[in-house]
Amino acid sequence: MSDRPFHILHVDLETGQGKRSDFAPVSQVLGGSGLAAALFEHYGDPKLPAHHPSQPLIFAIGPLTGIFPLMSKVVCAFKSPYNEEYAESHAGGRLALSMRFAGYDAIVVTGQAKELSFLSIGGRKLHVEGVEYLRGRDVFSAGKYLRKRTPTHGHGSIIRIGPAGENQVAYACINVDSFRHFGRLGSGAVMGAKNLKGIAVIGDRELPLPDGKEYKKQFKEIYAQVTSTGMMSKYHNLGTAENLLALNELRALPWDNLRHTTRPEIDGISGERFAEQLLLRQTACAGCPVGCIHIGLLREKFADENEYLYRQVSYDYEPIFACGSMLGLTAASDVLTILDECERQGLDVMSAGVALAWAAEALDKGIITEKETLVPLVNGEKAGFADAVALLGGRVNEFYRLLGEGTLKAAAHYGGEDFACVLGQEMAGYATGEVYFVSQALGFRHSHLDSGAYSYDQKKKPGEKDADDAVAYMIEDERMRVMLTSMVSCLFARKVYDADRLREALRSVGLSDAADRLDELAREMQILRWRMKIACGFDPRAVKIPRRFLEVETWKGTMDEAFLNELKEKYAAAILDLAGGEE
Repeated sequence: MSDRPFHILHVDLETGQGKRSDFAPVSQVLGGSGLAAALFEHYGDPKLPAHHPSQPLIFAIGPLTGIFPLMSKVVCAFKSPYNEEYAESHAGGRLALSMRFAGYDAIVVTGQAKELSFLSIGGRKLHVEGVEYLRGRDVFSAGKYLRKRTPTHGHGSIIRIGPAGENQVAYACINVDSFRHFGRLGSGAVMGAKNLKGIAVIGDRELPLPDGKEYKKQFKEIYAQVTSTGMMSKYHNLGTAENLLALNELRALPWDNLRHTTRPEIDGISGERFAEQLLLRQTACAGCPVGCIHIGLLREKFADENEYLYRQVSYDYEPIFACGSMLGLTAASDVLTILDECERQGLDVMSAGVALAWAAEALDKGIITEKETLVPLVNGEKAGFADAVALLGGRVNEFYRLLGEGTLKAAAHYGGEDFACVLGQEMAGYATGEVYFVSQALGFRHSHLDSGAYSYDQKKKPGEKDADDAVAYMIEDERMRVMLTSMVSCLFARKVYDADRLREALRSVGLSDAADRLDELAREMQILRWRMKIACGFDPRAVKIPRRFLEVETWKGTMDEAFLNELKEKYAAAILDLAGGEE
């Protein structure tokens, strides 16, 4: 064997039936991101709205999932209700291995169930049942019920949505096994539009490991590199939260709706403070020996006689930025409170935090009043923000309905577009400079993970500006990341799985055709993803970057508007050239 087809399960919620089939081979679409884009091209319609029942919700893994360490992610692909463009979101947890052990490389869900429903999938069974009684139930209580309904001992995974997904908040997420998420661009709203409260995937089949000495050799070398060299230890120790101090020192950490990029109160929400005061344990995605998921213990007094409740809340750098520094919060436990409320509603924490930061500034400037917000939103005070999260998830009035469409939608109606911190979607936590701002604003996923642009900014000296070099870097770095997300590797492992290592791994499991074409395939899948996004209406030349991003001051000084515009123009041209390259 030098190749194999991908095994697909297509579930039609209109009929409650599923059909298993073989799709394209590994040597044609690679897997993960590439497989998902090819499936969207086959099942989706770029011209129909995101919420149309026929639009697919796709979950895809890669050809090395379950076979090598850190091949632990799943790509969720859909047409985004946030921007009506083709989108991807990635998550870990147990879902990837559960799909592998169920025998599916991808699950495609189309149609709309007649009532709120729960889909249970195994290698030999498929069942759709009504769960209307779970309507309005938060992520945690729904998860607790669904786990009792469908035990997930062994290789099992349950994903579900909260009220935000049911209410079509455009940045509602899908919760995966409690502590991981398909976070950005509204996969939860797509699931809600399909009347789907949850999905269980039960890996009820055996997975024989590849034969041969070469596979054992490759596995042993990769495992040793991950566990014995110290290159992954930072992710287990403080985790990405260790970046808070460093970025604050660089004047690159967004605070107070990006009115500031550093504040002396950083110690209250640093990774060190979280570890010292709140860290309960670290855990890992299935198939990962690193353990980078940090779980904090939130303890809250609810009665006078020393009565407390406690909850476990996951945290990382990005959630702390969005629901901490952007809201002016300076106590770690306050940040966990807001994160817990977002989790409960099933909201993407980055989008929700940045949206509420805009709302607080708009209220402060008198653009909106408490008649709209219903609660006081004051920078640095957690109570109002905690209450507002539930109002946002419930879309309780016109203001929260619009804010649930995205910060720019609310700003277009009420005013305040200049200080809406949106770069394609609500910003990620990097105020590093012009290259990063353009990368997120125009990038495929509008994510800090599209390329290492934030790192590029930090490596360049003040005054060192070369738009051609920056654009070439973003295009090439994206291609390498598409190679990884097509596998589907955790991006923390990008220094482990370089192209040569991936070729060796593919050959060791008998996929030599894909190994021989790996570089070519990564570029083809990069192009295919852009073609799907542009077919849905994305025009990189039309992207606007709000004024607030030009007012940012970092360790390099203030932003250079002329350089930023040059970057935008050249990156947009490069994207269009790339997307048209196959035609």
